Amino acid sequence: MPKIALLEYYIEKLGAETGLFGDWEVPYRYTNAIEEHVNVRNNVGVFDVSHMGRIVLRGPDVLPLAQYLYTKDVSKTKPSWMSGPTLALNQWARVKDDEMLYKISDEEWYLVTNALAREKMVNYIKSVIAEKKFKVEITDITLDTSMLAVQGPRAAELMEKIGAKWATDLKTLEFRMGENIGEVKTLLVSRSGWTGEDGFEIWGGHHEIKSIVEKLIANGAKPAGLIARDTLRIEMGFVLGDHEYGEDPLKFPCALSLRYGLGAITWEKKGFVGEEALRTCKREGVRWVRVGLKFGKEAGRLVPRTGMPVYSEDVQVGWITSGTFSPILNRAIAMAYVDSRYAVFGEELEVLVRDKKYSAKIVDFPFIKK
Repeated sequence: MPKIALLEYYIEKLGAETGLFGDWEVPYRYTNAIEEHVNVRNNVGVFDVSHMGRIVLRGPDVLPLAQYLYTKDVSKTKPSWMSGPTLALNQWARVKDDEMLYKISDEEWYLVTNALAREKMVNYIKSVIAEKKFKVEITDITLDTSMLAVQGPRAAELMEKIGAKWATDLKTLEFRMGENIGEVKTLLVSRSGWTGEDGFEIWGGHHEIKSIVEKLIANGAKPAGLIARDTLRIEMGFVLGDHEYGEDPLKFPCALSLRYGLGAITWEKKGFVGEEALRTCKREGVRWVRVGLKFGKEAGRLVPRTGMPVYSEDVQVGWITSGTFSPILNRAIAMAYVDSRYAVFGEELEVLVRDKKYSAKIVDFPFIKK
C-alpha cells in the first residue's frame, strides 16, 4: 500500500487524521473538514496531492499519441501551458480517466492522472505505444516526487510572501519548470487546481516539498485534507472516477452524459479512441444526464450518498453519484444521473434516504457561482 512520502510529518507535526483513498494512505483531515473547506473558500489552504499520478512522456510521437488517446485537440498547446482537462475513453465511449497534459516541448509532455487510475493508465499507454509503434518513452515519477495544491483567494498573495513572486505572473493553466521558491528548487509550478479557487500546484522532491509546506504554514496557510478536497470539488460540480464515470457500460452512461464541459471534447477532431461510440451517442441522444440537486433546508445537514435513488413522484428516475453538505450554501447538494425526460432545471425531484424522501431542485453546475 503506497502512502504519500510526507505522511509521518503531517501526522506528527500537524495532527493529521489519515485514511485510505483506494490503495493510498492520505491525510483525511487536520482539524475539522468543514473548517478546512471554508478556509479554502475564504483564505488559503494547502493540500498534499502526491497521490495523483505524475507521468512523463518523451519522444517524437508524443503528440500523435496524445491525439489518439484523448478527446481534446492538444495540437495547438504551447510550451509551458497545460491542456485539459481531457478524457481518455474506451471503445464504448466510457471514461477511463480525466487528465491534464503539460507541454514542456514538442517531444516532452507531463501527464497527471487520477490516483486510482495511475497504474491502469500507465499500462494502457504502454500497450498503445507498443500496438501503434509510437516512438515514445513513458516514465512514472509519482513515487519519486511530491505535489502540493495551494488553493484559495489569497493563494497568490501567499506565494509572493514565501518567495515566489514570479508565480503571480502566471496565467491560469500556465506553468514554469525548475524555478526556486525562496531558496528551494521546484520541479514544476502551475497556476491550476481543482477547487474552483485561484491557486497553484507545486511539484518537487520530497525534501523540497516538505520545506515549502513549512513555509506556507508559517506564513498563514492552513493544511486541508482529502475530505475537504472532495466537498470543494462537489460544490463546483467536478467529477471523480468511479462516482461520476467509469469504464463499465452497464454501470455508467456514455461520456456525453457527463456534461463535462471545460472544452474536454473537441468535436472537430477525428481518430481518437472511442470516437465512433461517442459520435453515436451524440447522434442518438442520451438517456441519462448528469445534473445538480440542491436540497431544501428541511433536509438539514443530510449528506446524500452514492447510489441513493432519485424519484419523480413514485417513479425512480435516477441515482446519486456524489453528495455532501455544503457549508457555503448551508444545505445538502448532490450530483446525480437523471433520466433525460425528467432533467428539467428548476423542477423538483425526491431522493430516498433511509426510507424517507427529501425534495431537491434540479440545478446546473457549479453550485457556487465564482
